[in-house]
Amino acid sequence: MGRFVNPDNGAFQVALNSQIYVDKTGLLEYTNQVMDTENAFICNSRPRRFGKSITAEMLAAYYSRACDSGKMFEGLKISRSTSFSEHLNRHDVIHLDVQWCMLDAGGPQAVVGYMNGHLLAELKEAYPEAALEGEKTAYGAMSRINTETGRKFIIIIDEWDVLIRDEAANQAVQEEYINFLRGMFKGSEPKKFIRLAWLTGILPIKKLKTQSALNNFDEFTMLDSGTLAPYIGFTEEEVRRLCEEYGRDFDSVKRWYDGYLLNGLHIYNPRAVVGVMQRGSFQSYWSQTGSYESIVPLINMDFDGLKAAVVTMLSGAAVEVDVTSFQNDMVNFQDKEDVLTCLIHLGYLAYDQRSRTAFIPNEEIRQELTAATKRKKWNELLTFQQESEELLDATLNMDEEAVAEGMEKIHTEYAPAISYNSENSLSGVISIAYLGSMQYYYKPVREFPTGRGFADFVYLPRSEYAKDYPALLIELKWNQKAETAVSQIKSRNYPESLQQYVGDILLVGISYDKKDKRHRCKMERLEKQEEGGTADGTLQMVSW
Repeated sequence: MGRFVNPDNGAFQVALNSQIYVDKTGLLEYTNQVMDTENAFICNSRPRRFGKSITAEMLAAYYSRACDSGKMFEGLKISRSTSFSEHLNRHDVIHLDVQWCMLDAGGPQAVVGYMNGHLLAELKEAYPEAALEGEKTAYGAMSRINTETGRKFIIIIDEWDVLIRDEAANQAVQEEYINFLRGMFKGSEPKKFIRLAWLTGILPIKKLKTQSALNNFDEFTMLDSGTLAPYIGFTEEEVRRLCEEYGRDFDSVKRWYDGYLLNGLHIYNPRAVVGVMQRGSFQSYWSQTGSYESIVPLINMDFDGLKAAVVTMLSGAAVEVDVTSFQNDMVNFQDKEDVLTCLIHLGYLAYDQRSRTAFIPNEEIRQELTAATKRKKWNELLTFQQESEELLDATLNMDEEAVAEGMEKIHTEYAPAISYNSENSLSGVISIAYLGSMQYYYKPVREFPTGRGFADFVYLPRSEYAKDYPALLIELKWNQKAETAVSQIKSRNYPESLQQYVGDILLVGISYDKKDKRHRCKMERLEKQEEGGTADGTLQMVSW
């Protein structure tokens, strides 16, 4: 066995030895299925700490003929597949981590030479029957091995895009690496010696030059993960099982770490979920990933509408985004659409394919982005923050007139004239208006399900503020009275759906009259009635 050619299974064994391992071997059934087909070239991009390296190690451990992994995969999902034994440790494998190679090579300019040199040396040792003395490249040697022995390779490259991301301005490094990729994967010859190719990194395949080198790859990204969605991160079912095993509150875990929508599935960041299971502390584990510093210059770029879009998303709303123009690198940004698309690939935003909108997926990321905006003072954010805090105070004080005036001011200044008179515009204004609440409340829930309908907005106080701050249940009415909104809240028993979360509830009805362009507000407070205590000292709610 070698370091890169036909490696052992030690790296994947470390993952299996860990306290928490979630079985993702079902992915192998897909790769077995596409092997030796036109779909055998796969590029799977996902953010840091979403299990890219563990997936690459799993593929190497399963396919490499240099090890015996039968017991390792025994009892895992792939062991129940009819293709399990057919491919278990039956293939010639090359496994590279470009990030590690760059470090060992001494810098980006030496990476291609390093990979070619070490692969050639290992290939000569592993296949002495092939005449490789005249070969100068790894892909040339693999072609020769295939011609003389009939052997084909499975190629696994982790962090394949590190030079694309970090050395985009270095034309010499880029050209050399792109030519390496082209020789390895492009054209008819690689089809002869490659049985399966798996590339994984953060960004999708770069457009323009790299696109021509890798346009035969099927891409699975944070924009469109297709059939690989269950293997990108932890699914909701997997997280629920972990919560039961470790005694964590699933609803809290969901508020903090859910939010990525991939092919109809709710996907969680594995690093964050493992962190809260092991430590029991709800906090941001994202800042430990190393990508945090890269977003500060991104969100501070001087593109029209970028800061307003970030403010809108911080408030809990979604913004439309055109994801088609991004060049898939960290240099060529043309407008706010490119920045937002990049943030989706980095995992700081989630993407809804159906509505083509971007949004902040959960509480963890909202805290990270809020911290990032504070690294450079934003006039836009400071203004909204101040006005929003005043509006929240007026709401908590049940000052209906002040709430109506504050809402009207924000609506007038924020909503575009073309969409001012629309119900969607009013919903967006509500989100912006209560931006200041995020210090005390979780991300607002839109269309909150109740027994007899859906509440427009529900703001649930963070656990540490639940005793001091009421839940906010907000209902909007277009060209109707604010009193009608409050009556609907009560008649449909919306508050009953919140009893398990909080104590007091503040009902807020907000209306907008299209004719006079006036906002009106009506509020009522429902206080929890406490009657006695249970054996464990908790109180029971008996009426509202």
